[in-house]
Amino acid sequence: MTPLHPSQVTLLRIRFAIAGAVLAALLLVGELVAAEANPLPFGTALGAGLVLILIGVWRMPMRRYAAWGYRMEEDELAVRHGLLVRALSLVPFGRVQHIDLAQGPLERALGLATLVLNTAGTRGAAVRLPGLAQADAERIRDHIRGKIRQDLL
Repeated sequence: MTPLHPSQVTLLRIRFAIAGAVLAALLLVGELVAAEANPLPFGTALGAGLVLILIGVWRMPMRRYAAWGYRMEEDELAVRHGLLVRALSLVPFGRVQHIDLAQGPLERALGLATLVLNTAGTRGAAVRLPGLAQADAERIRDHIRGKIRQDLL
């Protein structure tokens, strides 16, 4: 399987750092509120939390990155993902209704895009493939669009 673009690790680390900052702020507020009733020295919970946050910011993005992969085949796209529950989605090009490229502000800054394949079937049936370089996402989109047009002829 083809791995995602390496900049996806940076994007994941930034997202984990933002979540970690919120968690650290909540730990600090909790320590301030419970300072008198807490038998432990001030900052113990915050320090332990910061250590766990740093480990999470460093290690978890690498694991999530390694869990993703994709493979373009003649008539379908295979997408693998998941840490605890591993999933392999096979998207036949004949079932694709429309294709989207999505970019948030962090993805734009890193030159990444998310390919979203909306398929026929149940409402909200979509397969997302994040962490693609902008040019790769456009190339895959154009390839799938070409295959869909061939099927219509």
